[in-house]
Amino acid sequence: MTNTEHSAPKPLFFSAFLQNTVSHLQHGAWTLPEAEQTRMNEVDLWVDLARTLEAGGFDMMFFADMTGLVHDFAGGIEKFIASGLHIPCNDPMVLVSAMAASTQRLGLAITSSILQMHPFEFARKISTLDHATRGRIGWNVVTGMSDNASRNFGLEELVAHDERYEWAEEYMDVVYKLWQGSWDDEALLLDKSAGVVADARHVHRIDHKGPRYSVQGPHLVSPSPQRVPFLFQAGASPRGRDFAAKHAEVVFLLAPTPAIAGRDAADIRLRAEECGRDPHDIKILQGLTFVVGDTHEAAEAEAARLDETLDDSAYVAFAGGIMGVDLGFADLDQPISDLRQRGTESVVGWLKQAIPDREPTVRDIARVHRSAGRIVGTPQEIADAIQVWADAGIDGINIINYTIPGSYQQFIDSVMPELRRRGLAPELDDAEPTTFRARFTGSDRPDGRHPAHAYLHSFNNSEVDQT
Repeated sequence: MTNTEHSAPKPLFFSAFLQNTVSHLQHGAWTLPEAEQTRMNEVDLWVDLARTLEAGGFDMMFFADMTGLVHDFAGGIEKFIASGLHIPCNDPMVLVSAMAASTQRLGLAITSSILQMHPFEFARKISTLDHATRGRIGWNVVTGMSDNASRNFGLEELVAHDERYEWAEEYMDVVYKLWQGSWDDEALLLDKSAGVVADARHVHRIDHKGPRYSVQGPHLVSPSPQRVPFLFQAGASPRGRDFAAKHAEVVFLLAPTPAIAGRDAADIRLRAEECGRDPHDIKILQGLTFVVGDTHEAAEAEAARLDETLDDSAYVAFAGGIMGVDLGFADLDQPISDLRQRGTESVVGWLKQAIPDREPTVRDIARVHRSAGRIVGTPQEIADAIQVWADAGIDGINIINYTIPGSYQQFIDSVMPELRRRGLAPELDDAEPTTFRARFTGSDRPDGRHPAHAYLHSFNNSEVDQT
């Protein structure tokens, strides 16, 4: 299918999916000669990449993060450490200011769990970053995924799934009150002649008291350009999708096919509508990887070269961790249905759908995982495939890399021009920089249908607070 069969295509959004680690999702690719992920500790790697992405027409850099290892493998953590499976892993929040100072338009989204920072401290840091980036900060809201991360913050184990989302709801309640309600728009004066920094009548304590948090306030940071960071979520469970439908402005998918992506996008948008939001208030971005060649044969040869570096056992270790199962004692060629451990049922079903003609093995977890969402071909073939994903109902692509910066530089040089020719990517221009949210929605702040809006100026009828 080519673009000539489509009328007035809608330009997509483009995100670089990253983590400040050596091995993010394509485990083993860091060993390629051209891979510079081993420079993860050097701020210049990330600043240079930010400049490249902005010049190439990307809308944002999105940083995943981990606050603990996902599980054991063969009874211990040695495999994770030896293969660099999200360890070492640096805090992306620390990088944002450097990248912001080197760019003008690029959105910068970071992941932070409700587990890792008290909401008062987190709200203060985010507001500071939103000022520092001139409104280009985003937050991916996560609830945690491992016992190890939970124990790193003083808990005995990972809190039960649905309880984590109840925790997240209170967390959002606190930060919305701080970002939206604590300071009125007219509070900050900076009046030198009168010697008044802010009007105390318009700065309020929030006096939050809930099951987990007691926060008096006021917020210590004046309203930033967006007030609320641009909000991201990737919950896949029904409870996670309900949370995303209520709070998120962008939802990430890792759907295996365009049809499933379309089904998932429709489900999330229906849930958003049930929350009183417009279904298209939420933008849907699909995670994809690309292997590009001047000819299809060259692209296939490059894919084969990449596959030679990928570590099957590392994929299995990480996938098992996500499942909550130690697969380190299983033979890679063992039939997956032989596993009788909690958490394997959904994976068995997933693999049987992907490999219907034979019994899937443990090794297939790696093979299917590393090829899911991978598009191999010429720039024209890749643009054809992206059009199919766009027709399925997604709004953009979250591009997963094999190498940094090579995967992104090649996409910018080879694929972006073809996408622009077809109207699937916007033309490069010199328009004035906007906030992150305005780039996606046209508005600096959450709209009236978003739950954060209800907190705006919610304390401004109270008596003057004494601080």
